[in-house]
Amino acid sequence: MKLTVVGCSGSFPSADSPCSSYLVEADGFRLLLDMGNGALGELQRYCGLYDLDAIFLSHLHADHCIDMCAYFVARYYRFDGGPAAAIPVYGPEGTEQRLTTAYADTPSEKSMSEVFDFRVLQPGTLEVGPFTLRVDQVNHPVEAYGVRVEHGGRALTYSGDTGECAALDGLAKGADLFLCEASFTDGKEDVPGLHLNGRQAGEQARRSEVGRLVLTHIPPWTDPSVNLRDAEAAFAGPTELARPGAVYHL
Repeated sequence: MKLTVVGCSGSFPSADSPCSSYLVEADGFRLLLDMGNGALGELQRYCGLYDLDAIFLSHLHADHCIDMCAYFVARYYRFDGGPAAAIPVYGPEGTEQRLTTAYADTPSEKSMSEVFDFRVLQPGTLEVGPFTLRVDQVNHPVEAYGVRVEHGGRALTYSGDTGECAALDGLAKGADLFLCEASFTDGKEDVPGLHLNGRQAGEQARRSEVGRLVLTHIPPWTDPSVNLRDAEAAFAGPTELARPGAVYHL
């Protein structure tokens, strides 16, 4: 598998990064995990507009899905050959309605489904192209999912947005790479069931015995060096901050 970080800023784009979006590739298949604010523009550095094969939306907060509205424009109003064929979009219940409302002026209530084949996420296992996806609900104020992507005996786990929860134990166990949110600063913010801090991300990585920890979803108002320090204090394995354009081969 090849993982490319398209965007990794939390809550809103920073001067250096769009919001959450991660491109996973194997055997010529391209799976995008989330498409937050600003991600569509950056995605075109790594993938053609019509070269995605499937999209996974962890939840329906804008910093994880709102650029789907812009992507609808690119697919639906394509002048060369008409609307692009519908691709699978895996998301929580109500994804189609949420995106249609956000766009506000689609030709009809079903226009998005002409270019997106919406499929409802639920805990369990599904096959998406060459990938096996293990999905579980995580601890966030809205319906939200983490995912373990497996291929060729390797595993990548993406936490999505979550506070501490048992679901991460199963999703991250023995993963080669753990892409884990670390939005909060230990000792500064403490809102249960919302986000992790760097220390908690490191502790989860240690419990799950992952191969590499990559911290993501750090908002522009948070000092990432503090979260990195806290994670490294809790986890002895390779630990780093996500950055746009970073590529990992698993």
